Amino acid sequence: MPPIRPRTDLETHEVQNQPSAREGGDLWQDDVILRHYASRMGADQGDLASFGRLMGHEDLREAGRVANRITPELQVFDRAGRRIDEVTFHPAYHDLMQAGLEAGYAARPWEDKTGGHTTHAAMVYMMAGVEPGVSCPMTMTYAAVPSLKANAAIAADWTPRLMSRRYDPASRPVWEKSGATLGMAMTEKQGGSDVRANSTVATPDGATGGDEYRLRGHKWFCSAPMCDGFLTLAQAAGGLTCFLVPRWTPDGERNGIQVMRLKDKLGNRANASSEIEYHDAFAWRLGDEGKGVKTIVEMVHHTRLDTAMAPAGLMRAALAEAHWWVKGRSAFQRRLIDQPLMQSVLADMVVELEAATALGLRVAKAYDADSEPDRAFARISVALAKFIANKRCPNFIYEAMECLGGVGYVEESPMPLLYREAPLNSIWEGSGNVICLDILRTLAREPLAGEVLFAELDAATGADRQFDLALKDFKTRWPSIPPEAEARWYTERLAVLLQGATLLQHAPDAIAQAFVATRVAGDRGDVIGSASYADSRVILGRLKV
Repeated sequence: MPPIRPRTDLETHEVQNQPSAREGGDLWQDDVILRHYASRMGADQGDLASFGRLMGHEDLREAGRVANRITPELQVFDRAGRRIDEVTFHPAYHDLMQAGLEAGYAARPWEDKTGGHTTHAAMVYMMAGVEPGVSCPMTMTYAAVPSLKANAAIAADWTPRLMSRRYDPASRPVWEKSGATLGMAMTEKQGGSDVRANSTVATPDGATGGDEYRLRGHKWFCSAPMCDGFLTLAQAAGGLTCFLVPRWTPDGERNGIQVMRLKDKLGNRANASSEIEYHDAFAWRLGDEGKGVKTIVEMVHHTRLDTAMAPAGLMRAALAEAHWWVKGRSAFQRRLIDQPLMQSVLADMVVELEAATALGLRVAKAYDADSEPDRAFARISVALAKFIANKRCPNFIYEAMECLGGVGYVEESPMPLLYREAPLNSIWEGSGNVICLDILRTLAREPLAGEVLFAELDAATGADRQFDLALKDFKTRWPSIPPEAEARWYTERLAVLLQGATLLQHAPDAIAQAFVATRVAGDRGDVIGSASYADSRVILGRLKV
């Protein structure tokens, strides 16, 4: 696009003291914090450098704005009244999908395990700040791969399509396409997170038998209904079972999946979340009957990684806007960035962002490892990271919005998009209470998870006296798994300690010490900026000037 040259000398006034909008940049090179932790955790820096240049380009930033503003539309029937159940998107949506999938957003972790999940997590972080809605179908495509292994024939056919690094949005049978995406349809009206209450019925297909079934029922949330297939749960004779439902049947006909409506959501607007019904829809069984939760939990486990990492990306995007504004805006004869109180606010936000980013990428590093202790650490730590980052994200973005004042509250700013997105990742794949109860169950059923978690905490002792005392107090307060009523308190405290341990082992000293003093030891107020730092400028040095 040619540069816009606005007039500043208007008929009634001259436009002054209004920083221009941030232009495209480099989401990797401009982000000291991301580069620091991605390097520490073993991500592929070459891949991320390329992705950061791509996603930071003004053309894709504009695509993100357009895809969020011009939302998907449902076409239930064609002009003759025949059912088609298609969703149309603005071309900007397809541009973003193509950019992400071709860069390896979904494929990279399965192509080479060396740093694959950590590289993917950093991509999630960068995509979140451009347009988070398109991340949903790409995340589910990435996360579905391990669940497909429950059916060797399906995995052999579908996994190469999911890993093709090709984006093919055409609505046609998967064998005619150069690449495929997968979605998920689990929850129903009566159960929500309690998927064992699902009422969708699966009946063996009498015409074929084996692992082929017909499904009948509803799904309250189906994310990205234009994917080529969906992992779903239904009640078979042997109990709750996992299935892959393709959009097109093996004989090339539209499957019996009816899109009832698109959700009118608070945010995540570029993504066509929907309600669907299965009308004797064809499906392949994944795993044994009655083992549906065990099968699909592999997908949930990997989507949780992205819901733990995305809030850090949202926070980074909001902080970058705030930092840009306060550098270019003056009040009371001083630049905002030079005022001590504003420095305290921004420094506190940097500390919060560092903790979310460091822990998210530390969790991703555990996904890249093969040992049982690493897998156990990934299971427990991803839940802790998801809980704490998402609980902190909405207020963080609000504070960044407030740095801009009224400009941050209008849709011309990216702040409303980020603010609307902030609650989503906490709700998706288990809201706060679900995560807390899951943590208690994991600790009770898998002793190794607790052992490796506390080993990680203990490894950070000796570096900071306040951390050591806080960890000792935690163990004294909860020598064993707490009662359910204290699950949130326990989870929050454990998550903060894990963030502190991660920073003590991987962050610059000034950042680690600031986090321990303010979050672990609690030497701060309840709102962002209600803290005292010896030198805020040292912490602000982590933002590109």
